[in-house]
Amino acid sequence: MKMSDVAKLAKVSPATVSRVLSHPELVSKETREKVMAVINQVNYKPHIVARQFRTKETKIILVVVPDITSPFFSKVLRGIEHVAVSHGYQVILGDTENDIEREKEYINLLQQKQADGMVLLTARLNKTELEQIADHFPIVLACEYMDGLNIPTVSIDNVSSARKATEHLIKLGHTKIAHISGPLHIILSRDRIRGYKQALLSHDLEVDTAYIQEGDSTVESGYHQMMKLLAFEAPPTAVFAFNDETAMGAIRAAKDSGLSVPEDLAVVGFDNIKMSMIHEPKLTTINQPKYKIGMKAMELLLNLINGEELTKKKIVMKDELVIRESCNANLMAKRTLELI
Repeated sequence: MKMSDVAKLAKVSPATVSRVLSHPELVSKETREKVMAVINQVNYKPHIVARQFRTKETKIILVVVPDITSPFFSKVLRGIEHVAVSHGYQVILGDTENDIEREKEYINLLQQKQADGMVLLTARLNKTELEQIADHFPIVLACEYMDGLNIPTVSIDNVSSARKATEHLIKLGHTKIAHISGPLHIILSRDRIRGYKQALLSHDLEVDTAYIQEGDSTVESGYHQMMKLLAFEAPPTAVFAFNDETAMGAIRAAKDSGLSVPEDLAVVGFDNIKMSMIHEPKLTTINQPKYKIGMKAMELLLNLINGEELTKKKIVMKDELVIRESCNANLMAKRTLELI
């Protein structure tokens, strides 16, 4: 079935059918409904490659994620998808598995004009490489922030969020606070370490580098790094974890070591994934507005694709400390009374 066949059946010109598909607002309601009725009747599908040659548009958005197995990204992706679909775009997902070469391969698809724009959910490329690509193609970075990066970015302030999480443990009376980080080559990991250190220093607590253990953001990593921390002669009484999965692994390590959470070890996670509220104990964590981050990133990308001037390139979304059962304020107060 060709466009000309649809036009004959609807008794309009092929140009009118084309306008109905690409710019329906330019066609009267009566004609639009007549053409769409035929399209639905014969199940006509426009030839995407032919449309690319005519319009230089693919109506495809490429979203590149570092780890598709991470539950954090699912809500971000949903926000992107909902905005994209509502504007007539399809979303194609690429999983780099934290491999910078894979990331470059996906960017190459954008350079070959196989997509109209790209959302990077964190990036492994450096600032200079990203800016060179963004000079020629629509790109938005979501979920992380790079100082001085001149491309649209949507994220929370990871430094202040990590500081807030660590200060919560300090306010509960903990002085031996460990941090299980993500991979140190990732900006998010370095930012959250900065926030952790800032909190300790601002409360005159020593930053013990032995208490900072590098993980890989998985449950298994959280488990193994927590086991290492618990083997110390003076083990920590609290831990701030890079993300909720790492925190859950740390809790399992504590339980397998005969400890109770939060009685013997207080734990704070990051991201507020769905499992954090049904985990035992329920996890204190930093909530990121994941869906809104995805929506805003896609809105910015559409602005770029449409050639609109962005009045604001850096969007910092609000985070929130969600206090649950893995840190027990009542328990610390009770201990303080017992010491008096």
